[in-house]
Formats: sequence, structure tokens, C-alpha cells
Amino acid sequence: MFAIAVAFSLFQIYTASYTPLSSLVVRSLHVGFLLLLTFALCASLRSNRGGAFWLDWAVGVLGFAIGLYHWYFEYDLLMRAGDPSMTDIVVGLVAVALVFEAARRIMGIALPIVCAVFLAYALFGEYLPSPLNHRGYGFDQVVDQMFLGTEGIYGTPIFVSSTYIFLFILFGSFLERAGMIGLFTDVAMGTVGHQRGGPAKVAVVSSALMGTINGSGVANVVTTGQFTIPLMKRFGYRSEFAGAVEATASMGGQIMPPVMGAVAFIMAETINVPYVEIVKAAIIPAILYFATVLWMVHLEAGRLNLVGLPKKDCPNPLTAIREKWFLVLPLAVLVYLLFSGYTPLFAGTVGLGLTALIILGTSVATLLGPMALRVVFWIALGFAASAFFEYGISAVYLLIGALILFNLFTRGGRETLNLTVESLAEGARNALSVGVACALVGVIIGTMTLTGLGSNFVRVIVSVGEGSLFLSLVLTMLTCLVLGMGIPTIPNYIITSSLVGPALLDLGVPLLVSHMFVFYFGIMADLTPPVALAAFAAAPIARTSGLKIGLQCMRIAVAGFVVPFMAVYSPSLMLQTDDTVATIYVVVKAVISIGLWGAASIGYLRTRLTVLERIWATAAAFLLVVALPVTDELGLALALAFAVYHWWRTRGVTGQRHADRTA
Repeated sequence: MFAIAVAFSLFQIYTASYTPLSSLVVRSLHVGFLLLLTFALCASLRSNRGGAFWLDWAVGVLGFAIGLYHWYFEYDLLMRAGDPSMTDIVVGLVAVALVFEAARRIMGIALPIVCAVFLAYALFGEYLPSPLNHRGYGFDQVVDQMFLGTEGIYGTPIFVSSTYIFLFILFGSFLERAGMIGLFTDVAMGTVGHQRGGPAKVAVVSSALMGTINGSGVANVVTTGQFTIPLMKRFGYRSEFAGAVEATASMGGQIMPPVMGAVAFIMAETINVPYVEIVKAAIIPAILYFATVLWMVHLEAGRLNLVGLPKKDCPNPLTAIREKWFLVLPLAVLVYLLFSGYTPLFAGTVGLGLTALIILGTSVATLLGPMALRVVFWIALGFAASAFFEYGISAVYLLIGALILFNLFTRGGRETLNLTVESLAEGARNALSVGVACALVGVIIGTMTLTGLGSNFVRVIVSVGEGSLFLSLVLTMLTCLVLGMGIPTIPNYIITSSLVGPALLDLGVPLLVSHMFVFYFGIMADLTPPVALAAFAAAPIARTSGLKIGLQCMRIAVAGFVVPFMAVYSPSLMLQTDDTVATIYVVVKAVISIGLWGAASIGYLRTRLTVLERIWATAAAFLLVVALPVTDELGLALALAFAVYHWWRTRGVTGQRHADRTA
């Protein structure tokens, strides 16, 4: 299995660097590797080496063989496009069945059930009453759509998985193995750990930093949560609140550029918008999201009178950066390339190559000893790496090969090589759930393309929106939350953007804003009970109910519910206009609204709020969100009056509390 995972990663790096095969063949082989590795992992979980063990291996090998089908018969399939043979139909049927079973094994039954409903609609939808029915399609047509072309399991989602997503997951795996998690934790501890409610703020900051390279909310929970959740509990936070802070902050990694849970790459391909535009649209909402979580944590700490970590126990963030500054270089180069107009594939390849250079080069520099010699080495390494832009990726690979040879003959170097190979294997394993999900949701894309099902959803939502855009947005939000239950972020976005995204566009919502709207509420589905994947991932660590954590998540993640609505009414929040004044105004309004929501939700500001004050703050916050005539003016007036009244009521209370704490 380890060898298969390493081979999978090397195959993806090679095809990304040199594109030796056609796109459809790369997608097919990508799915073949996914099936082989998924069923091999399932076999390894068997308690014995009986028939089930060998059956899993046989099914995995069969899946990989089917992945070779498009490569071996590439010319023949091109010649008989639209007229599949019996062999094509049989092989296609087996391929689709294996993708369904792999998804069930690796992520549960929820997504396969949703996709099975769509597949059944393609086969039997002609028997439904109007307007749900379609004209009817033969079995061979459906198989052709799902397997032979680029509309089914080999559609856009698997194309993005086989290119951008895999590279960025591998990139994150290399950085994590190199010690990036430790750097992020030290920086978070050193900057906010000593403040009021410091342990919870550490969770927020570290999860935000992890989101820049990870992009998987659940993986973020189980990675940083092992440290932050027990720390929060030890300093006085309730178990459910501690778990909710970690889950909410970790899911925010999905909207934190540059990786954004890999959805940014799929969105760019789907709506044909440059990747940099997706990142620009996500920057302000991401900052508001994490600012909200920090604000909620700060208020909860004030309500419970919690203090931070002792200053002497917090690491020095500058020392951490000084010792591991080189780990930031690949991420900085990646961001620079993405914002300079290079493709994500190019940027990901460079970032990955640079990370490998740093890991191997650091080992060599350590062995060289004297500081002056290390400096010379790093300068030489920088010049060699710069050769990439002149001579291409081969120059980097030659340099990596030379460093591998150097490390091969030293003890510390061999340990570094082991770490590098383990990163290749770990990256392939981390890509399994995303890749299999992308293959399976291709069934939905294929059904939508074949039958035109999405137009029915569009008609319903548009008919509601003709009377009220707000009601249409609420209906869209509920659809995203329901469809997203138990489904990972990427397939969730693909499903919701295909079904309800066009409806918002027809209602006059800008294209990018409409897709970001459904994307954000797809993320909120992982925090919303009864099926809240991130909350239930935090439950075993927090030692409490996942449902209780989910309810707390809804309180803490208020920005995730508020900001998308504000962006629809004021697209400048996502930098969709050139009016700087409008952008500043809507950001200020969003900050005030979120501040009021947080105070009303926690029930605390300078001191505990009365029931009247909580209702007052909620009303002001709501008016600032709903962009109707005079609502902004009323909301700002209510907010100002609330702030003045609360300050006047508590003007002597907070000083006494500060004196008590000091004493």
C-alpha cells in the first residue's frame, strides 16, 4: 500500500509537470489509483487474511485495470464516440458501481444515496409527473454519459482533483511533515495565548493558519484540536464550547485563501473565472469570519471571567519564526505566483518542488556545520531554484536528485529521505476522500447535463424570488444546508452550485457572489445539526455530544450565516466593484452587525446583557443585514443608542471588576 501511494503521488507530479497524456486518460488513471488505494486500505483493516481480504484487493486491482481502459483503447473510443459497444457498457457499469462502493467505504452512505437518487432519475425520470419528468434515455446513453466522456465520473470535478487538488494536498502534506504545524502553534501561542481567553484564541489563530495549507475542515479539527480543545477545557471553557470553537475555526479554513479547501480551483473552472478573482472575493469574508470567532471567544471569556496563559509559558513568536522562517517560503512563493497570473497547476508544482528543496536542503545545511558554510549553501540553493524560471521544472528535479544522492550517504540525510517519501504516501492517502467524492459527484453533473434537471430547481426559486429576493435567499440557504448534510465540502459545493446557483444568477445576483453564497452555506452544513461533520469530529476529543457542539457552532459561526446575505445585497463586500468607499462602508457595517450578533448571542459585552439589551442588539444587527430602504440608518441609530446605553449602565461595573481581578 505504501508503494502504491508513493507511485500515485509520483504519477501525479509527473503528469502535472510534463502533461505526457491526454486529459481524459489522466482522469481515468487518477480514478484507477483512487480505487486501488481505497480498497487496499479497506483490506488492511480486515482482522484476518481470509476471503474478504483478498476480495478487497481483487476489487481494487479491477478498479485500477478499468482506469487503464481509456489509455489502452483511447483511439477506438474516439472513433465510436456516442455509439458505445457492449464492452464499453459493461466496463462502464462496473466502473460506476466501484466508484459508488469506494465512496461508501471511505465516507459513509450519505453521498452515495444522494448520487444514487440522481442516477435513478436519469434512468427512470421519464415516468415522473410533469414538470419533473424528462423525455427518457436508454441504458446505454446513461452509461455513455457517466463513463465514456467528460461529463460523468471523469467530469470537471475529477479533472480538478487530478491536477490542482492533488498537488495542493501533497503540498500541505510536505509542509506539515516539515514542521509547519509546530510553527503555526508557536506563533498562535505567542501572539494571543496570554490574552483573555487565550487558549481559545490560540485555537482560532492556529486553525486559520492551518487553513492556508490544509483546507480540510475535519482534518484541521483532528490535527489542531488534539492540542487546543484539552487546553481550552483546562482553562475553564465548557466542553461543548471548546469543541465548537475548534470546529468553527477549522471549517473557516475552507474559506481561507489560498487553498480554500480546493473549492476555489473547482469554482474557477466551473464559472471560467481567474483563480485570483476567487481569492479576492474570499479575503474580506474570511477575515470577518475569523474575527467573529475571536470576538465570540473574547466575550465568552469575559462572561466566565477567564484569563489567558501565563506569559512565561507562551513561546516567543519571533523566535519561532526566526528558527523556522524557511518553511514560510514555499507558501509565500505560491501566493506570489497565484497573484501574478500563473496557473494554479504551475504554482502548485513550483510550491511543491520548493518545499522538497527546503526539506532536503535543510538536512544538507545542518550537516555542513559552520554558519558561514550554511549561508553559502543557502545562497547556492536559491540561485539553483531560480533556474526553474529559465530552464523549467527539470532544473528543480535535477537539483532535488543531487540533494537526494547527498542525503543518501548520511544518517541524518537518510532520515530526511524517509520523511520525504512518507510525505508522498501521506499526501496520496489524504487525497482519497476528496478524489473519490469528486468522481462520484460526477454522476450528478452527468445527470444534470443529460436531463436538464437543474432548470426545475431554478424555476421554483426564481418564482419565489420574483416576490422577495430575501425569501429566495433563505430557500437557497436551506437547500444548501439540507443537501450538505454529511457530505464533504467539495461535492457539496458541486451539487448546490449546479442546482441552485443558476437561480440566484437569474435573480440578478452576480455570478461569483452567487457561487460564493452556496459555497459558504455548504460549509455551514458541516456545523449545523443534526449532521455536523466537524462538530462530531471534535466530539471524541472534547468528550461531549456532537449535537451539543453543533448547537454551539451555530452561535459562534454567526458570520458564516450573515456575511453571504450581506454580500448579495452589497457585492462590494467581495470586492466585486471598484468603489472603495462602498467597500469600506459595507465592511464597517458588517463589523458592527457581527459585533452586535456576538454580544446578543453570548449575552455579554462590558458586563452581562439584560434581556432587553439582547433583543435590542439583535434588532439592530438584523436591520444592518437586510438592505432595504432606511434599514441601514435605523440599524446604525439603534446600534449607537445601544452602545451609549450599555456604556452608561455599566460605567462603574467594569472598573470594579478590573480592580477585583488585580487584587
